[in-house]
Amino acid sequence: MSTLSDLQTRLDEASADYEEFASRGLKLDITRGKPSPEQLDLAADLLTTVTGDDAFTPSGVDTRNYGGLEGISELREIFAPLLRVPSDQLLAGGNASLTFMAQALTFALIHGSAVDDRPWGHGPHKLLCPVPGYDRHFTLAESLGFELLSIPMDDQGPVIAEAQRLADDPAVKGMWLVPMYSNPTGITITEQRARELAAMPTAAVDFTLLWDNAYGMHHLREEHPDNLDILSLCAEAGNPERAWIFASTSKITHAGAGVSFFGGGPATVDWMVSNLGKVAIGPDKINQLRHLRFFSDSAGVEAHMRKHAEIIAPKFDAVLSALEKGLGPDSLARWTRPDGGYFITLTTMEGIADRVVKLAAEAGVKLTPAGATHPYGLDPSNSIIRIAPTMPSLEEVELAAQGLVACVRLASYEKLVAG
Repeated sequence: MSTLSDLQTRLDEASADYEEFASRGLKLDITRGKPSPEQLDLAADLLTTVTGDDAFTPSGVDTRNYGGLEGISELREIFAPLLRVPSDQLLAGGNASLTFMAQALTFALIHGSAVDDRPWGHGPHKLLCPVPGYDRHFTLAESLGFELLSIPMDDQGPVIAEAQRLADDPAVKGMWLVPMYSNPTGITITEQRARELAAMPTAAVDFTLLWDNAYGMHHLREEHPDNLDILSLCAEAGNPERAWIFASTSKITHAGAGVSFFGGGPATVDWMVSNLGKVAIGPDKINQLRHLRFFSDSAGVEAHMRKHAEIIAPKFDAVLSALEKGLGPDSLARWTRPDGGYFITLTTMEGIADRVVKLAAEAGVKLTPAGATHPYGLDPSNSIIRIAPTMPSLEEVELAAQGLVACVRLASYEKLVAG
């Protein structure tokens, strides 16, 4: 066991290391999971695949005109096997899957669901939120008036016992879930856990899995898990309309000009199309045609994603190496080692995450706010920090990781010396 004198010595060393790093005057940002310019460049040819006199799909649809609320069929056929959704149960939309999420939840609040036409908004409405989780999920749901209920995650996915306990309340209408390479932990739900969620008894007859498959094609390693066929699992369990599936190409092609997808059971897709038809005439089919021509087929998508991995895998490795070298010997924190997705989760000593973020900001490293991974921005343990290494250059990521380590060491030894 370290003596107080030993701890003070280490605090002095950590303080000196931090001051040296801060004196460099750097401006680094590892807050959000954005693609890097090099990743965006991979899809540069996307912009020249459609010309003014060649805007027709293979089946003859003129993408310049109105209509086609479901999205062009040929693009849905490309992504259907990748997302494990039948093409006739998959809709293609605009550039943001978050828009599909907002539309689906709003329709349910006003009109009810495909399973139960009683509007969710006519009474208390709550959503289960596995934590650590995705801040945009929480912000969207909170803005729509949902009460957010945190449930823990383990290395197989959301903890079923807690989900079951909370779902005994009929006001609990669903649960957020990023099934593969979860934001921010990188956890991939197991098939057994997915089966349990598909079959889980719930008080709400239209309890819904908000299955945000945002990272289902974002593998860092050649060996990787396959996407689960959650629709079949739900159907086998007698809940064919339980899953609403969301995805997009926003981190595959151009983040500001991608294509989003919505999938579900047959009745759910009919419900979504019926409601969409009252607020929209059709998506940007020209952009969808660009994507169709750029990829050609499902294999084209997979080949493209291997190029992404070549760019970002070294950045993840750089962060993990820095954490292991700087924090591992003294066991000052723990962290995830994801095989895909866009984030690494760092768990500090309890009560110091906000201090680490503040120190980092003062030293020129911008981090996601402490608490962002939990509903209402409140992490009860004040220990979770999300690291997003994709957008900066490899050199910048290495520097940011070095700075982050210095901040964690300083905050940790401050806490240990203070007792």
